[in-house]
Amino acid sequence: MLQCNDVCKTFTGGRGELEALRDIRFEVATGEFVSIIGPSGCGKTTLLRILHGLEPTTRGAVLLAGKRVEAPSPSSAMVFQQFNLFPWLTVARNVTFGLEVAKLPLAQCRERTERYVRLVGLEGFAEHYPHELSGGMQQRVGIARALAIKPTILLMDEPYGALDVQTRDLLQDELLDIWDKQRKTVIFVTHSIEEALYLADRIVVMSPRPGRIEHVIDVPFERPRRDLIKSTPEFLNLRREIWQSLKKGAHV
Repeated sequence: MLQCNDVCKTFTGGRGELEALRDIRFEVATGEFVSIIGPSGCGKTTLLRILHGLEPTTRGAVLLAGKRVEAPSPSSAMVFQQFNLFPWLTVARNVTFGLEVAKLPLAQCRERTERYVRLVGLEGFAEHYPHELSGGMQQRVGIARALAIKPTILLMDEPYGALDVQTRDLLQDELLDIWDKQRKTVIFVTHSIEEALYLADRIVVMSPRPGRIEHVIDVPFERPRRDLIKSTPEFLNLRREIWQSLKKGAHV
């Protein structure tokens, strides 16, 4: 589905050059859920922006379904940490926005919007505005908006990072349910080792800047998953192992 071939990224500005990413290489299979974790500042968000086509590479290439990614396209959708909803539009209109840009027929826009609002559990809130919703509900709108355009791949940049722990746990379970129904290819950036282990099939662990891939971990837990798995010895041991790897690049 996706190939990241020796991607490098260097930013040039008034203070000289800053090497953000170096020789990033990995592949993601169709329907796979991959998490990316690493120390703050290691280039996780920059990498996700490159995968989406929002940022050019300095060297290397990203291929999505065999085609080089050079600009955003309907083949991929991105969910940001900040909700990025249009405050003057209702839930339904926010979800419909991408469909209208794609010039889908009105009846198809309405049907698809209703389906994805229902999928993320927001029935009864379609005519509410973002300021009338909790943070968790706003993030569900962002997920519905991304899914509604039926992307080949869903890119998620710490989508639950700004939420409280309880809401975050609930939305993790909802995301797993949605993934089980949709089987979308997902790349999920997070700072949370526990979140990565709970959600993903594989975890890409990155080094401090310049970001490189330290190693890739196959998550051994069967699906479907529920939060009881977080207290098992296998889960805790793997969490400890990943933390020991990340701690080398952590800064206080």
